[in-house]
Amino acid sequence: MAARLKPFMAGPLPHLLASILIPMSTLAKETQTSHVVLVHGFMDTGAVFKSLRRQLESKGHRCVVPNLSPRDARHGIEPLAENLRQEIDNQIPHQQSFSLIGFSMGGLVARHYLQQLGGAKRCERLITISSPHQGTLMAWLHPSKGAQQMRPGSGFLKDLASTESHLGEIPVISYRTPLDLMILPSRNSEWQRATNLSFKVFLHPMMPNAKSVIADITKRLRED
Repeated sequence: MAARLKPFMAGPLPHLLASILIPMSTLAKETQTSHVVLVHGFMDTGAVFKSLRRQLESKGHRCVVPNLSPRDARHGIEPLAENLRQEIDNQIPHQQSFSLIGFSMGGLVARHYLQQLGGAKRCERLITISSPHQGTLMAWLHPSKGAQQMRPGSGFLKDLASTESHLGEIPVISYRTPLDLMILPSRNSEWQRATNLSFKVFLHPMMPNAKSVIADITKRLRED
């Protein structure tokens, strides 16, 4: 049998097989690429995810990192969620799902997108990092509409709580640090709907790039 196949293997057959199999393997790899959307917080830009993004991309994830405007949420959180919807629709094919990671106010932007704008249909998981799910007392220090919506007991937060069933079976992780001076009290980052995890990171802005947080996020994405 080997002798009979030898003339074929010495001829064009190997090149023909390679031309078929290599593109197929490449296509499979592209199909399996997972998308991760990173949503920044109040007065931030996508640059806040520099270390997290680098780690995710090194693991093969494709990151979508929009810069939402205005950064001070002067018109409220809802327009930022609409901006997020447009960015996702423009950058991720409609038939593909994605994971959503929101930092600080970005977690609330992500929730409004998922719960009110239909994003839950495509989302595989939601991860929030130091997000004020129950509001923060620090929001009283800024007059913007978005800041007002992050105050404990706000109508916006009540609406989010009343529509969280729209998330369906989406798994949710919420990270917080007990040393947070922006989310006051820090336990307001906890959310009954989520798996709540606490890491001792010194400052609120350090959370999305803390090694412990990044390691846990990448592990969870890898497991799925």
